[in-house]
Amino acid sequence: MLIRSVHAAAVALSLAALARTAWHGVAQPQVALAYGLLIAVGEAARRRRPTTGPGDRQTAPVGAAGALSYALLGEIGGRPTAHCAPQVVAVVLAATLAGAVGRPPTRDHLARRLLTTGFAALCFQPLHHSGVLDRWPGHGPAYAFVLLLVLALTTLFDAVLAAVLTRARTGGPYGPVLRDELRALAGIGTAICATGAVMALAVGVAGLWALPVFCLPLLLTQLSFHRYTAVRATYHQTIASLARSTEIAGHTPAGHARRVAALSRAAGRELGLSETDLTVLEYAALMHDIGQLSLLDPVPAGATEPLPPEQRRRIALLGGAVVRQTGVPSDVAVVVERQADPYREQPLAARVVRTVNAYEDLVGRTGCGPLCALERLRLDTAHEHDPQVVAALARVLARGGGGGGAEPGRGRGGPGPDQG
Repeated sequence: MLIRSVHAAAVALSLAALARTAWHGVAQPQVALAYGLLIAVGEAARRRRPTTGPGDRQTAPVGAAGALSYALLGEIGGRPTAHCAPQVVAVVLAATLAGAVGRPPTRDHLARRLLTTGFAALCFQPLHHSGVLDRWPGHGPAYAFVLLLVLALTTLFDAVLAAVLTRARTGGPYGPVLRDELRALAGIGTAICATGAVMALAVGVAGLWALPVFCLPLLLTQLSFHRYTAVRATYHQTIASLARSTEIAGHTPAGHARRVAALSRAAGRELGLSETDLTVLEYAALMHDIGQLSLLDPVPAGATEPLPPEQRRRIALLGGAVVRQTGVPSDVAVVVERQADPYREQPLAARVVRTVNAYEDLVGRTGCGPLCALERLRLDTAHEHDPQVVAALARVLARGGGGGGAEPGRGRGGPGPDQG
């Protein structure tokens, strides 16, 4: 319902903006066309950022900076502008859809773009048209400060909106999700805001020729960012392929590591882990059984929970040694190595992987349903499993989370093979 409300707000804003623009006409059409072309080109260069979670990440920094610049535009070559906030939304909508022909953006991406741009335009354009900015701050340094203040409010609004959408889709507490969105602003979000403000100021002095000049640095940043995300995607695929080695060797059932990774990530998000900690958790969950490659005879059904503590600890230490040779962060190896320790001595990520792995072993090995497996985990909370982790896992399964989509008692309830 929350997601539909956000989408409905974006639709209502778009319809109102289109109706107002159609009724009164497009003010300064050459300016609208120039910005529309810039936003369309930026949207055409958009790429989806590979993620390991269900949240959607799409990068179109040139288009986003162009939309912010148009929303904060008060002058063109020393002459005042005449467009209003509804026209800004209408131009951004048309340009975004035109640049996304054949590769439409997701609803969340489009809703965020429209609502964020509309927020910035509604904060700035009424002040500009009322003459308040001419009386104060005028055209001195304080004018740039006003633009930066509007940008700060806009980025905060966008972070809150993104966190609301992510929280509604993935569950878990809202605070850590918002914290991750605010941390993300220190990256390319800062470059987008700075470029949008600089373009608005430059166009006010030099005219529309300033648009391509000031977009070039951001375009280079976008290319570097795409290369970085491609490396990250390849890195994740390499770890996933390495995790499949236990399946190929017959030590674990097919898809076991991926199911544990997806469900561990969902449970970690429910416990409020940050995005960085969730990545460590997922990598450790993918590789938690790699120590079984040292065994001469595979464990029946790959289930390590019934093994004696000494053998489980040996498998965990061997797995950690293998992980350290792969070049992944040492935090991942620590989580793998601590799988067999008493849960009160384990880091939180190790507790999550151990509990989710035990749940998967119970469901897959004994054939009992999710409710039965959860009940057995609850009975072991005195020594084997953290009660908070078991409760978080139960909440995820109750929502059909982790990719399985099944509620406890209605099927396996584990994550699908292509999630995470």
